[in-house]
Amino acid sequence: MYRVLIVDDEPEIRQGLRLKVDWEGLGFRIAGEASNGVEALERLAAEAIDIVVTDMNMPVMDGTSFLDACHEQYPHLRLIVITGYEDFHYAKAAIRNHARDYLLKPVARDELTGALTKVGQELDKERLDRDQAAMTEWRLSQYYKEMKEHFLVRIVKEEPQRDNVVMERARLFELDGWDGRAVRFMTAGLTARRAESVDPERSPDRFRLPFEMMARECAEGHRGSIQTFRDPNYPGLMHFALLEEEGLRAAFAEALHRHVTAFMNFEIRASAGQPVRGFKQWKEGYMASLLAWNVPGGKEAGDAKGPAGQALPEDAIKVIERYLARGELASLEEAIRQELQEASASQPVFVKAIFQLYLMLEPIAQELRITLGSGEQLWLRPEMTLSLDTVEKAVRFLMGIAAKIERKRQIDNEEADPSLVAAAQQFIDEHYMDDLNLTMIAEKYNYNASYFSEMFKAKAGKTFIQYLNEVRIGHAVRLLKQTTLNLWDIAELTGFSNASYFSSRFKRMYGMTPSEFRLRPSEKIDSEHPKN
Repeated sequence: MYRVLIVDDEPEIRQGLRLKVDWEGLGFRIAGEASNGVEALERLAAEAIDIVVTDMNMPVMDGTSFLDACHEQYPHLRLIVITGYEDFHYAKAAIRNHARDYLLKPVARDELTGALTKVGQELDKERLDRDQAAMTEWRLSQYYKEMKEHFLVRIVKEEPQRDNVVMERARLFELDGWDGRAVRFMTAGLTARRAESVDPERSPDRFRLPFEMMARECAEGHRGSIQTFRDPNYPGLMHFALLEEEGLRAAFAEALHRHVTAFMNFEIRASAGQPVRGFKQWKEGYMASLLAWNVPGGKEAGDAKGPAGQALPEDAIKVIERYLARGELASLEEAIRQELQEASASQPVFVKAIFQLYLMLEPIAQELRITLGSGEQLWLRPEMTLSLDTVEKAVRFLMGIAAKIERKRQIDNEEADPSLVAAAQQFIDEHYMDDLNLTMIAEKYNYNASYFSEMFKAKAGKTFIQYLNEVRIGHAVRLLKQTTLNLWDIAELTGFSNASYFSSRFKRMYGMTPSEFRLRPSEKIDSEHPKN
């Protein structure tokens, strides 16, 4: 109910107003009375009031001064003026101070009811607007948090984004200052106490949401120094990016452990990778924390031979990724066996190598909607690596997943709608002047870049870059024939990064530079065909 203060120097008038209408039936409660403006201001200072019903002709402080004070000090108040005089001065004061109604004594019941009803409706609308604004603000804040988390996941997954877009979004999420600072990633997850490890009702998997809320609450205590996110691929884990500040990692890990053990009766495993610097290195830092968490007994990725705790060298990873993208399973198996053979000299490095290869395969399997069996989900059961105690066992395990991926790709490729590639070609035809690349187009149609590349080549009969260059060069030829634009302008208008690159691509296709092409006789130009 809305609270009302009645202000009048005559007690019988105040009592009459109390009895005039059914206040509670209209949604109001009389919170108090005052006999003059000074007393009324004291009441307003002491308690929350929504509506003031006031006389104008009062001692100590008259109605005009009181209305001025109310408007200045309590602009939210709704004012209803009651007076025994049709005084222009009073009416003007009421209007100036935004009084909602001006009633003459004796006040009629229906007039007071009408004035109160109107004010009540205004307050209802104001409250509704305020609630809706608060809800909108809350939703926007939640959307902001979700978008920020989505941005973090894209960074650590190294999904294709232009550098300028990354920095623009980083500024939006107040993360631009993180790009040049040392950052360490931490991965944390629940583990059952030994006595409860066989009780399905006490499985950590059933307590994901409470754990997530607790982890976020702990990180909130270090706002500005810790970023929190979930990776949909690992729903039972929480991930944190921590600025490399003295004592921060230890303090946060201790707080997380204290909260979880005290309130959830679980153990917590938290593992960190080595510090990395710059958004382009965040994937390595994140993968290192995942590897450290998955290695049984591991707490920090510090004993591996690769960057940021990786077990496999970067060039080996690229070779393996290339074989996987091409579907060359025999070469893939040979490369995996060779790397695992080298890693097997150290058991911790060997285990990390298995996980690193697994983490390369699993996201692709998920993207292709391949359901991995429970015996193929290492992140759920990291202790499984103990059974992969030889190179051959590990190779068979990993190649089993790779074979599933390749079979699914072949099926998808056979069933692929030719119109998809046609749509991609049309998009290139219409946007050739833009900064296009394979990953951007693949992402537009919700495909993995490597898989989309193979599908495009199979359906179009040429690679993505060949098609793009042919389209761009075709438009460049038209401009060379029909305009006197210089090569810099033509390069820019046809999507090439600079005139030098444009000239080299043109010469490769036509066997001559653009300038030489332009100087050829028109008949010769018209009959000229690009080299295949």
